[in-house]
Amino acid sequence: MKTLSLKLDEDIYQEADRITAKMNIARNRYINEAVRIYNIVNNRRLLKNQLSKESILVSADSMKILSEFERFIDED
Repeated sequence: MKTLSLKLDEDIYQEADRITAKMNIARNRYINEAVRIYNIVNNRRLLKNQLSKESILVSADSMKILSEFERFIDED
């Protein structure tokens, strides 16, 4: 486990403190879980952006291949 010094905005700190007290969990555990979830969200966002960019790059080739397949079907 790594040690981290963290500065939070006062309102975020107070809300986290209130929630952790109600949930009876350590603030450290709560922040770890929040970062884990945020990492999942951002990894998905990054993957979506990468796939969008790559889709644009191959779209012309895909249309060309589709056109060739259609030509083969029309020949039958």
